[in-house]
Amino acid sequence: MMAAPKLLVLGIGNLLMSDEGVGVHVVHQLEKQDLPHYVECLDGGTGSFYLLEAMQQADRILLIDAAAFGDNPGTIHLLAPKYSKDYPRALSAHDIGFKDLLDSFYLMGSPADIHLIAITIDPNQAMGTTLSPTIAKAAQKAAEIALDQIRSFRSCSQA
Repeated sequence: MMAAPKLLVLGIGNLLMSDEGVGVHVVHQLEKQDLPHYVECLDGGTGSFYLLEAMQQADRILLIDAAAFGDNPGTIHLLAPKYSKDYPRALSAHDIGFKDLLDSFYLMGSPADIHLIAITIDPNQAMGTTLSPTIAKAAQKAAEIALDQIRSFRSCSQA
């Protein structure tokens, strides 16, 4: 019997750096939802190789992270990057470690499909444990986009 396809929703970010932690905030919002059994939400924090096992066990990975695109804070981008170099510049110490993790993931030949919800933040933000009003609003929208992605994955996996 074949295992059911699995979707990993992985929020990345540093909760001590205000808006930079938006990916983790979104995952925490999603965990409060009644999600299908095939969805696993994971607070990836600042990312490291401990995330590799969870990533390898997924058929699709939905990453949620802050980025510095240079557009207005709160702008949301939905991307399907193929290599770590295709990811936008991150804003904290997880930049190097997370891209190393992605390179390892890709080098291991994982067939998982990766999508990224990237939320533009101000790289000159203040420290803190709460989101700014603009990014809190974007986090709500990102959670809606993630739910749409979850429904889309279900449709694709049942076909």
